[in-house]
Amino acid sequence: MSLAPFDHQPRTRLIYGTGTLARVGELAAEVGGTRSLVVSDPGIVKAGYVVRAVSFLVDAGLQTRVFGEVRENPSTEDVDACVAVAREFQADIIIGLGGGSSMDTAKGCNFILTNGGRMHDYWGTGKATKPMLPLIAIPTTAGTGSECQSYALISDAETHVKMACGDPKAAAKAAILDPELTVSQPQRVTVCTGIDALSHALETAVTNKRNAFSSLYSREGFRLCHSGFSRVLRDPKDIEARGMMLLGAAYAGTAIENSMLGAAHSCANPLTAKFHVVHGEAVGVMLPHVIRFNSKLPEIAAVYESYFDGDLADRVSELLWEAQMPRHIADYGVKEEHLLDLAEMAAKQWTAQFNPRAVTVEDFVELYRAAL
Repeated sequence: MSLAPFDHQPRTRLIYGTGTLARVGELAAEVGGTRSLVVSDPGIVKAGYVVRAVSFLVDAGLQTRVFGEVRENPSTEDVDACVAVAREFQADIIIGLGGGSSMDTAKGCNFILTNGGRMHDYWGTGKATKPMLPLIAIPTTAGTGSECQSYALISDAETHVKMACGDPKAAAKAAILDPELTVSQPQRVTVCTGIDALSHALETAVTNKRNAFSSLYSREGFRLCHSGFSRVLRDPKDIEARGMMLLGAAYAGTAIENSMLGAAHSCANPLTAKFHVVHGEAVGVMLPHVIRFNSKLPEIAAVYESYFDGDLADRVSELLWEAQMPRHIADYGVKEEHLLDLAEMAAKQWTAQFNPRAVTVEDFVELYRAAL
């Protein structure tokens, strides 16, 4: 790989280790927080992690309010509901505690709370003109890597189009990576988020924006996730493997911030919008076919070979089988007559432009057909 230019400035402090949730109060106080809004979802509230986080924040002297109603694949409606709570409470620091949906909602709230308008105004990059509140991100899944990214993925409540809204000011001031928080998640969540993290490591490794810096994180992210995934499936309480997955997902998220994603994610979003396929499953079912498509370029095939000694596409399929995930989109109700509509939607996804091999609508039809 030629050494493409890059400009990297670390924005997020990473705190990794078992039990590090206990540091959320001191970290919030360090960045000047006095009124903290904890943004989370009902599952994380039920697991007791929100109560623990709130106790640490209160012990550090912060007044705290909880918005615990985040839904999967958050929409503009979710963000607006969160903003209403944040405004009423007059929050001056935001804590995103949960999966990617909670962290995306927290970031989306931050955009509107500090800069006004609506989410559509920030679709793209660098559109926030005013400072934003400090954000602390605490992932409870090893998946999106959102804690290391400055983008919020928010769906339009009416069209279901996913808007990537990014700004350096939206990046978390600190991210707490505590493997203990991932142990209680259901097996299906572990599987879907784990495959998503693996896909991030593999897609970022080959995009046309990849560089020497992002490649370090892609490679280490894949090594950690690939090593930890099967172990976690065999023993959900394997805290070391949980830590490998959590750190690997964060590294892959760092790679996304610097190199973006590719065609597997472009294919996944229409499956989610049209057939309600969970994001991790949608990416996973398409990833082997995108790997084979990109491998037609010799330099990309060489990258894949350096990641795995064998057929990488087959290895991803093996992991899907091991995780008991569908390996055909027909299992979700997709039929031949749906392929063109899906392909036209996929071609409009923002990640398509970063795929190392140019992808036409016809190519997307063939990718979906191969996965059918």
